[in-house]
Amino acid sequence: MPTIHTIDLKFLGEPAAIAAFAVEDEAGVTLVECGPFATNDNLIRGLKEVGINPGDVHTLLLSHIHFDHAGAAWWWAQHGTQVYVHPKGLKHMIDPTRLYASAARIYGDDNMERLWGKMEKIDEYDIAAVTDRSRLTFGGNTWVAHHTPGHASHHVAWQLGNIVFTGDVGGVKIKGGPVVPPLPPPDINLTQWKDSIQRLRSLRAEKFYLTHYGPVDAQSDHLSQLSDRLDSYVSWVGQARKSGQSEEEMTAGFTEFVEADLRSNGVTDEVIGAYRAANPPGMSVAGILRWFTYLEA
Repeated sequence: MPTIHTIDLKFLGEPAAIAAFAVEDEAGVTLVECGPFATNDNLIRGLKEVGINPGDVHTLLLSHIHFDHAGAAWWWAQHGTQVYVHPKGLKHMIDPTRLYASAARIYGDDNMERLWGKMEKIDEYDIAAVTDRSRLTFGGNTWVAHHTPGHASHHVAWQLGNIVFTGDVGGVKIKGGPVVPPLPPPDINLTQWKDSIQRLRSLRAEKFYLTHYGPVDAQSDHLSQLSDRLDSYVSWVGQARKSGQSEEEMTAGFTEFVEADLRSNGVTDEVIGAYRAANPPGMSVAGILRWFTYLEA
C-alpha cells in the first residue's frame, strides 16, 4: 500500500479536530480532503513537514462539500489540482454563492471568516463529478467512489484497496475516544446513513481513515457503535422535542448528554475540546430537528 500522511489542520487551534490525507503515488500526491481555507496555511505547512510541496498534489478527492472538508478546494484547483466530488456537490463548488450563504445562516456572518475563510469559484474544467462505484486511477493507484449519503446527500467514501477514507459517514473518533455521529443540518437522513454503514461494512476494509480524526481499525465494532449512537442521539432529541423543550434547552441538555458519554469512555476535557470543534453538539440538535421535520412533511 502507498504511504499515507495524516495532516493535522489544527482547526481553531485544536489538535486532531480535522485531518487531510496525503497519499503518495507514482505521479506525486493525491490529497483526500483539504479542510477550510482558514486552515490552508496549516495544511501547506503540514505537507512540507513530510516533504510534500503544493505542486506535488495532482488530485483532490472530496468526501462532501461542507466547509470543514472542502472549503479550500478552490485554492488547490487554482494551483493545478484536479478536484473530484459527488454530482450533487458539483454546481456548488463551481459557484459557491448559495453554499456560502447557507452556511452564513447557520454560523452567522461574523463567524464565517474565523471558522472557514473565503470560498471562491472553481472553473468547471478543474472539477469533475463521480458516479457511484466509479473507478479512477492516478499514479498507479485505483480509487473507488462510494456514494454514501446520510450525513449529507452529496457524500462520497473513497476506497483505496483495503482502506476507506470515510469522510463523515464513518463518524468522529478522536484520540481513542468513542465514535460519535456528526449530525448538522440541512440534510441528515438516518435511513440513508444506516444503508451507508452497511455499504462500508460490505467493503471489508482493514482501516477507515476518518477526517475527524485519523485511522481506525475497520474490523472492530466501530460501525456498530456508530449505528447505536445514531439511534441514541436521535432518540434523545426526539424525547426532548416531545416534552416541549425549546431548541436552546435541547442544545444545553444534549451537550451534557453527549459529553457525559465521552467522559464515561475516558475522554479528557482537553480531547472533549477537539470533539466540540469537530462536531458541535448544537449543530447535531439542529440537524436532527430537520430530520424530524422531513419525516413529518
